[in-house]
Amino acid sequence: MSLTPLFCSQCGAELERRLLDGRQREMCPACGTVSYRNPLPVAAAVVLNKAREVLLVRRRQEPHRGEWCLPIGFAELDETIAQAALRELREEAGIEGSVLRLLDVDSYGSDYYGDLLIVSFEVAKTGGREAPGDDAEEVAYFPLDGLPPLAFASNERAIAACREVHQDEWAIRDSFARLQSDQPAPASAALLSDALVALIRDHAGEIADAWLEDVRSNPTTPSYGSYDPQELLGRGEQALSQFSRWLRGDEAEQEIRDFYRRLGAQRGAEGFAPHEVVSSLTLLRKHVWLFARRQGMWERPIDVYRVLELDRRLVLFFDRAVYQTIKGFQAGLTH
Repeated sequence: MSLTPLFCSQCGAELERRLLDGRQREMCPACGTVSYRNPLPVAAAVVLNKAREVLLVRRRQEPHRGEWCLPIGFAELDETIAQAALRELREEAGIEGSVLRLLDVDSYGSDYYGDLLIVSFEVAKTGGREAPGDDAEEVAYFPLDGLPPLAFASNERAIAACREVHQDEWAIRDSFARLQSDQPAPASAALLSDALVALIRDHAGEIADAWLEDVRSNPTTPSYGSYDPQELLGRGEQALSQFSRWLRGDEAEQEIRDFYRRLGAQRGAEGFAPHEVVSSLTLLRKHVWLFARRQGMWERPIDVYRVLELDRRLVLFFDRAVYQTIKGFQAGLTH
C-alpha cells in the first residue's frame, strides 16, 4: 500500500492537502512544492521458444509467492522501461534477450505496492540459460493453451496479445508445412485454403457456368462450341466436385485416374484434338482461380497466402487430370 507523504521533500515543512488542477494533492505551504504521487513503472517480458511455449517464473517473494508469472519487476533510475524488462529477464530467468515489440500497457492497483503501470514487451532470447534467479523458485516454458493460474492479470493480457500478433504467421507456417506432403490434409489438420475449397464446392454451378461460356467460345477449344452444352456443364460440375472431394481426402487417386482416362478416350473417339481437351481443363482451373480472387480475401498476408495456397493445390489436381486425360486419349487411339 502506498504511503501519503507528510513533509516536503525540498524544505521539510509539513504538507497540506489542497485542491490543485481538479484533484486533492499534498502541497507545501512554505515553498509551494507539490508532492505528486505517480504509479510505479513495472516491466514484463514475454519470451516464446520454438515450440510456441511461453517462459514463466514461479515467484519466491510476496506478493503472490509460489504463483507463476512472466519475468517482471520495477524499472530503476537511469534505464528505459525496455531495458528494465531485459534486466528482469536476466535476473529472474537467467537469459539475455532483445525486445521485439510492445505488447500491452496496463494500470493496476496493488494492495501491496499501490498504483502500478505495467508495460509488457515480447522479447527474443539471444543468449544465456534458463535458471531461476533470486526472486524465482522455478523457471519453465508452458504451452499457450495450458498455462497455470497467473499471479497478474496484466500477464494474461500480454500473453494473449502475443498470441494474437503471431496467430496469422503460425497459421501460415502450419498450413504450408502440411502442404509440403502434396497429399490431401486429414480433417484434423485442415489447410488455410480449405475455406476457399468449401466456397468452390458451394458455388460449383456458378463456376461451371462461367467455364461453359468460355470453353464454347474460346479460340483454343473450337470443337466445344458444337458440343452439347448440358453435358459439358455436367462434366465441369463433376470435375469441381472431384476437386473438392480429392482435397478432403474423399476421392482416391485411382478414381481420378479412371475418370480422366475415360474422358480422354471419349474425347479422342469424338474427334477432339488433344490440345483442345487440355485447354478445356486449363480454362476450368482459370475460372476456379478467378472465383477465388473475387472473394476479396486480400487484406492481410494470411488472406493472400490462402489464395496462393489454393492455386498450388489447383495445380496439383489439374496436372494429374491433364496427365491422365492425355494417357486416356493415347490409349483410345491405339484401339
